[in-house]
Amino acid sequence: MAGFTLIEVLVVMVVIGCLAGLAVISSGVAGPARQLNHEAERLAGLIGMLADEAVLDNREYGLRLERDGYQVFFHDEASGRWQALSDGTRQLPDWAELTFELDGEPLVLPAPASGQEKKARDAPPVPQLVILSSGELSPFRLQLGERRKDGLRLQLSSDGFRLPRVERTDGKGRAG
Repeated sequence: MAGFTLIEVLVVMVVIGCLAGLAVISSGVAGPARQLNHEAERLAGLIGMLADEAVLDNREYGLRLERDGYQVFFHDEASGRWQALSDGTRQLPDWAELTFELDGEPLVLPAPASGQEKKARDAPPVPQLVILSSGELSPFRLQLGERRKDGLRLQLSSDGFRLPRVERTDGKGRAG
């Protein structure tokens, strides 16, 4: 008899199902929500790490926020200026953006500057979110979300003493 057994057919179906599952996962079907959550957790972790480092190093750190990214700075006591901790800004995906409130007041975050615009600026960049060597940080509310109106919105906030954690908001108006 020249046919397939039921076991052989089931094995082939399981293999095809596994391959299809891997293809769906690797193509990022659940991508934007997962990627946004990953970015928010990364940012919360970075703020926590900077708070620890500020206490250990007795140095002030800050985050300079733009609509589509952020950069870490430290305060150089010798020059009295903020210096970039690394070259370049951490860019968010094209579909994501940041909004920021400092002490309950919304701030208009700058758009990213091109290379020529950066050179043309006389004033050094100043971070909006400051992390002090005492472990305190600026009271803030930061929303990370998709650019589309009905997209996912995640919030990080702090009263100045506790470290932020990621919370999901409904995306309608200001988060409470």
